[in-house]
Amino acid sequence: MANAGSGSLATILFLFISQAALHKVVSQNLVTDNVAVVEGETAIISCRVKNNDDSVIQLLNPNRQTIYFRDMRPLKDARFQLVNFSENELRVSLSNVSLSDEGRYVCQLYTDPPQEAYADITVLIPPGNPIIEAKDEVLSEGNETEMTCTAMSSKPAATIRWMKGDKELTGKPKVELTYDKMYTVTSRVAFAVSKEDDGVPVICIVDHPAVKDFRARRFLEVQYKPEVKIVVEFPQGLTREGENLELMCHAKGKPQPQRINWYKVDDEVPTHAVITGSDLYIENLNKSYNGTYRCVASNPLGESYDDYVLYVYDAPTTTPIPTSAIITTTTIITTSTSNFEANQDTAPSTEPAAHDSRAGEGAPRTVDHAVIGGVVAVVVFAMLCLLIVLGRYFARHKGTYFTHEAKGADDAADADTAIINAEGGHTNSDEKKEYYI
Repeated sequence: MANAGSGSLATILFLFISQAALHKVVSQNLVTDNVAVVEGETAIISCRVKNNDDSVIQLLNPNRQTIYFRDMRPLKDARFQLVNFSENELRVSLSNVSLSDEGRYVCQLYTDPPQEAYADITVLIPPGNPIIEAKDEVLSEGNETEMTCTAMSSKPAATIRWMKGDKELTGKPKVELTYDKMYTVTSRVAFAVSKEDDGVPVICIVDHPAVKDFRARRFLEVQYKPEVKIVVEFPQGLTREGENLELMCHAKGKPQPQRINWYKVDDEVPTHAVITGSDLYIENLNKSYNGTYRCVASNPLGESYDDYVLYVYDAPTTTPIPTSAIITTTTIITTSTSNFEANQDTAPSTEPAAHDSRAGEGAPRTVDHAVIGGVVAVVVFAMLCLLIVLGRYFARHKGTYFTHEAKGADDAADADTAIINAEGGHTNSDEKKEYYI
């Protein structure tokens, strides 16, 4: 009975001590943090204790070898250095980190039972310089091309984005794991090009935890057929008889056009016209030169053209016009306008849209004083004619009044008898009416 009572007391005491010790251990919280470090840089490992009761802190490497026991370093690796040691913290630095240093490090607190916390060190290895390769060095307008960008030997695997100018492109990535546990990422992108893409950069952007804004670029070279535009150098307005005409042909392409030719559609260029490079010069214009003049430029990718429609107006009149010639002048202006409309209706349409001298394209419009003078003359002449007609009309209707005396008044004995017996007397006076204008 005594032995049984002693055993029960011992069991109770053991349980009480164990619970107290467990409560004491739980109250001492041991914590640490995972570390990500770029290869070649320095990693910091921190073992922290809350409410430490002078228990010993030590740090072990992934092979369970002691790096630091309190503030002493048993391990003969000078890359480990003590940063801070106190009752609540053991902080150690590891310089010049390599891939072999990667693994799980152990913070250990000597209690009963011992406590452990784990810090995983991840070594980041940035990729090499990204490499862009293009399927075609020189492109033609409208063609499709393909580019690849490669980011080699990184850990973890990088991601690749594409930009063409300020527009993002969608690539197709491929990730490969190499024998040394590194990753190589290749991204391919395909797109069509236009002449506006000439000189635009295509950028490969590599995103990785170890690097920021890692990119490579390649500029597009796009060839395209010429763009042609005719510019009127002279005259600055309507083209008239006796004046000179100077046209300049601007042609831009890649490669730059080497041949620029002038033609007259459905006819020959005037024999005395002078063509100097891209310029056309015609002296002393007359209406026989009317027509469509075409500038054609070509390069190995094709040819393009622009048209200019020449319409020569009558020479302006500078001397005063006599009054007697007003009607004749008006007739000439009307005839010219009719010819212009007929010419406009029958003119063939061309592509691209032609410049038209009738509209004064390429130069500011000027006022046609001859036309204005003719219109004013017609208005003045019409007013004069109206005044003459009105004058003649009023002259013929001046308002003269005639009295008709009774016939036979001389044979009547007296005035009363004459009035009574007269033709057209007062009895018929209501039938007589007078009108005034």
